[in-house]
Amino acid sequence: MLYDLLVPLADQHTFFNVFRYITFRSAYATVTALALAFLLGPWLIRRLSVLGAGQPIRQEGPKAHYSKAGTPTMGGVLIILAVVVPTLLWADLSQPFIQMILVATLWMGGLGFLDDYLKVVKQKSEGLIAIQKVVGQVLLGVVLGVWLYMQPVHGEYTTLTSVPFFKERFVDFGFLYIPFIILVVIAATNAVNLTDGLDGLAIGLGAIAATAFAAFAYVIGRADWSGYLQIPYFSGAGELTVYCAALLGAALGFLWYNAHPAEIIMGDTGSLALGGAFGTLAVLLKMEFALIFVGGVFVLETLSVIIQVASFKLRGKRVFKMSPIHHHFELLGWDEQKIVMRFYILGVLFALLAASTLKLR
Repeated sequence: MLYDLLVPLADQHTFFNVFRYITFRSAYATVTALALAFLLGPWLIRRLSVLGAGQPIRQEGPKAHYSKAGTPTMGGVLIILAVVVPTLLWADLSQPFIQMILVATLWMGGLGFLDDYLKVVKQKSEGLIAIQKVVGQVLLGVVLGVWLYMQPVHGEYTTLTSVPFFKERFVDFGFLYIPFIILVVIAATNAVNLTDGLDGLAIGLGAIAATAFAAFAYVIGRADWSGYLQIPYFSGAGELTVYCAALLGAALGFLWYNAHPAEIIMGDTGSLALGGAFGTLAVLLKMEFALIFVGGVFVLETLSVIIQVASFKLRGKRVFKMSPIHHHFELLGWDEQKIVMRFYILGVLFALLAASTLKLR
């Protein structure tokens, strides 16, 4: 919005040239997101408390979590507002990359909001059933796939995806590309959802992942840098840096209230929105495989659940005391804040590994 309004003024006043720079707009997108989160956070917490939108706690979960019952949930609304509003203000809205990521964020956030609303307001213990969530995720994947076919922002790379650590090595999915997009969206969304179990865990890791994606978007959106690193250049992809910067600011702002002891919980509104955003960013930047490194801790959390379920069904034994794996460490006696901080450290290491894939080829 500001880009469209102020950049044309650069012909009369050189000051307005700054609005052409992605770095400038990204910085202010972060600041705007932080400000929104700080300003709206207390109001939203009070509002959700009045509505009785308290977090239900599973009886089979760790006993230490019983004290969290009633903490206002659906806090993902704050995250979405703090991401979408700055993006609308500071990004070039004519770019299909921005249009797609906003649609994905709102789509998955809306799906999560419906699930939270049914659970905490309508008192339906299950909320949306699993198949309903999967259908929503599949539909988003189909929409993205068809959109990318009809508006091929990736040019000759439309059905291709890059392979980390290999120069000019791509996998061509051909007619299977839309199913592949669906898989990426479902995997990313559910990975973040599974990780959201400790105060500050998912949102802090989300901030780390957003920072990594901001760097990737900036490099991929610059012909000179992408040419030097011998990675595909996509005109307009750099605008995703503004979105990622807003996501970083929103995550840090939400973490202010979500840090232990949490005053608000993101709920499925936030976790599905974050997961859908990361899956879509990976698709738009052609970094679907690199997403495994960017969200390394999310992957470990998901694998722990898969291993636990498979082991119990095949052998009748559990590998972990409880899954996802953060609960395993809780039951080993680790303090919640120590688990979160150590997972942050792992998240940073995974992000650095992902960054190395740009150079180590």
